[in-house]
Amino acid sequence: MRTLLPDFNGDPPQNWYDLREDWALIEASLAKQYGIRIRQQGDMPWEEFCTLVSGLMPDTPLGSIVTIRAEQDRKVIKNFSPDQRRIHSEWRTRQAEAKLQDPEKLDKQMQSMEAALARMFGGGGT
Repeated sequence: MRTLLPDFNGDPPQNWYDLREDWALIEASLAKQYGIRIRQQGDMPWEEFCTLVSGLMPDTPLGSIVTIRAEQDRKVIKNFSPDQRRIHSEWRTRQAEAKLQDPEKLDKQMQSMEAALARMFGGGGT
């Protein structure tokens, strides 16, 4: 259930869940879909865990949240309940803040923008 979409800047696909933040949802979803109680499971190879989480369906607790977070259709978002709007907005805000906290990434984006503007307007220097 790794709902991944490409970023407009050509960045790697976005992950619509966070292992730490969404752990309770992951546990509940694994129990609902597969009948696996992860705390009682014992050792599970990381690859298997990733495969199980990637296969979670939209009707699981995590799937429901990811569906809301990943929605991009403005008409659908307009019809969200207040709770759905809050979930969508909070996730988008956290993701935007996380991008701003990565100075290297921000510098790279600024350099790309400057280069694009220079090409568009024929400027080479200051």
